[in-house]
Amino acid sequence: MTGAILSVAYPFAAVGPDAAGGAEQVLSAVESAIVRSGRRSIVIAQEGSRVAGECVALPRVDAVLTEAARDAVRRQCRTAIEAVAAREAVDLIHFHGIDFPSYRPDLDVPMLATLHLPADWYDPSIFRPGPRPLWLNPVSATQAAACPSSANLLAPIENGVPVDRLQAIRVRKRDFALVLARICPEKGVHLAIEAARATDIDLVIAGEVFAYPEHQRYFADEIAPRLDSRRRFVGPVGFARKRRLLHAAQCLLVPALVDETSSLVAREAIACGTAVVAFRRGALPEAVRDGETGFLVDDVAGMAAAIARARDIDPEWARAVARERFSLDGMTGRYLGLYRELTAAHRRRGAA
Repeated sequence: MTGAILSVAYPFAAVGPDAAGGAEQVLSAVESAIVRSGRRSIVIAQEGSRVAGECVALPRVDAVLTEAARDAVRRQCRTAIEAVAAREAVDLIHFHGIDFPSYRPDLDVPMLATLHLPADWYDPSIFRPGPRPLWLNPVSATQAAACPSSANLLAPIENGVPVDRLQAIRVRKRDFALVLARICPEKGVHLAIEAARATDIDLVIAGEVFAYPEHQRYFADEIAPRLDSRRRFVGPVGFARKRRLLHAAQCLLVPALVDETSSLVAREAIACGTAVVAFRRGALPEAVRDGETGFLVDDVAGMAAAIARARDIDPEWARAVARERFSLDGMTGRYLGLYRELTAAHRRRGAA
């Protein structure tokens, strides 16, 4: 490979080490590894993103994200991709956004899309053969099994987390539970509040309310009325504060109402030696070993009971499990290897 790797982020969330979303964190880690490997990296992402290589910025929409506003940014994203491809030798384009079919260009360049969200949330056309090469990689075995049968579906690359950085500090445990997530209906944050209240434990809720009307209604209708002096919303947090919260919490609550494809935050909590109490949804059983690194439950009552057992989880054992299973270098190494394979295969097809 001699050209650049072009990474295309979801256009409505900033990329960087402190990003709120899992897809943006994964992109940031892989893109940094590209630069460390000596390759040229270009990232198309929302204004305000922090990347190791070159960033081509898309405008940030500070108003409510209507469909018209989203369509305008998507058109700009496609234009930016085509402009980069016109001025650069691009070896591969790597998409991370759920809406990538709306800005996928008609270019003879190998394209890869990481499926960060449930398979049935994507345009079904991506699983069918097309005139241009497109490869799909899931992030867990559970997600892969839920995908339609497709010749362009690759083996999963499991998400890694920065275990060494997460374990670089030690913080005394305190008597509170933690939610760390986007504040939106599918994350079930209101159920975490109910479980914490039933257990009579303090709860810290950290996360971002994005400018989608449905997310803002959810916060106003389901979260704000449930808050009190012991159940507090602290907004988005950067890496340093997130790490301290994950270390100090008695447990992390993950009351997901849709099938999680991976759950980076569950892996981060385990790396910090903190029990994860999660609904038994999607790939969460792949991340959480029931009774060893946390507890898998089926409802609010089960979550409340498991919160009371959080101290039963051995923090040092959880940290050791994370070091063995959740390596960030392992994840980024697999992506770099996949880039080489897909680029070489594309060149062989061209030569033939």
